[in-house]
Amino acid sequence: MRCSIIPPYLLERLASLEDERFATAAAAARASLELDAPFRGIRTGESPPPTTARRPSSLTARPLGDPERTISDAKNTQTLPGSVVRREGDPAAEDPAVNEAYDGLGDTHELYRAVYERASIDDNNLPLNATVHYGDDYDNAFWDGERMVFGDGDEVVFTRMTRSVSVIGHELTHGVTQYSANLEYQGQSGALNESVSDVFGVLVEQYAKKQSVTEATWLIGAGIFTDQVQGDALRSLKAPGTAYDDDVLGKDPQPAHMDGYVDTDDDNGGVHLNSGIPNHAFYLVADAIGGNAWERAGQIWYDALTGGSLTATADFAAFAEVTAKAAAARYGDDSDEHSAVIEGWDGVGITVSASRVSRAG
Repeated sequence: MRCSIIPPYLLERLASLEDERFATAAAAARASLELDAPFRGIRTGESPPPTTARRPSSLTARPLGDPERTISDAKNTQTLPGSVVRREGDPAAEDPAVNEAYDGLGDTHELYRAVYERASIDDNNLPLNATVHYGDDYDNAFWDGERMVFGDGDEVVFTRMTRSVSVIGHELTHGVTQYSANLEYQGQSGALNESVSDVFGVLVEQYAKKQSVTEATWLIGAGIFTDQVQGDALRSLKAPGTAYDDDVLGKDPQPAHMDGYVDTDDDNGGVHLNSGIPNHAFYLVADAIGGNAWERAGQIWYDALTGGSLTATADFAAFAEVTAKAAAARYGDDSDEHSAVIEGWDGVGITVSASRVSRAG
């Protein structure tokens, strides 16, 4: 499994540029698409890894160990894992990408351990490995099922991917999903896979910075655009469709409501596009509850992901139902949290009732 942070539609747009000013960016995008091509569209029906635990984490009894991080340097080759440059407990390196990767892995591990009592990505103290400086001007970062891999960007549109802790949290959460619900990477289940990674990506950043719902930016990928781009980030959970509006990249195409749902065969059925809908539902829930989003809102989403009720092909309606049941189980049917979940999904066009879930038109 290989899940990348930069949507293929962005790279395809860059690859098609003929303006000489963006020749470097276009060439980098074409090379990045070529590197990613063998891994697009092959995850449908993929089986969970042998160590997948599809039971509630509350039923597991694993020690919550410290992180075990190893950072390697591919030295701009495509050879993995590369040469080890920093291990757990080593002092900071001179290379900022190494330190950013190390710190981001630690921030992600800490959120899952301290808040959700999860023992690393697999809930069994999986060592966290990462490789920096992958490829030549590689415009992406990905989780390959075993490690995080970061490109340096083309320095025209994208800079190094390690600059954003939300990117690191996003990609490592693909591993959490892999070891829990294992949502199929196609159509609505694939958009949920992406959305869950966006949700916990922003929560990793918010927890590390101790930002409340109102203080947080709710952005995924802030810091990976160069100053030449008119935009803040790749995606916004607070306002999908507003993360960037640039002459070269175009306008952020994510919908925030089922009214704008995109039916497409591209990008595994629009997984990076339609994820804006459940993303916004989570924001609405967190905003209604208030306080720190990683606490009650995040706990509900974590319970839904790891509780064992989701099928690998769950659609938005099914996920909405599971989150509502998770809120009721943890906080009560009459709780503000349960009401916030129902109203949050209603805000994006998904109706949740006590006995059924239906997609609102």
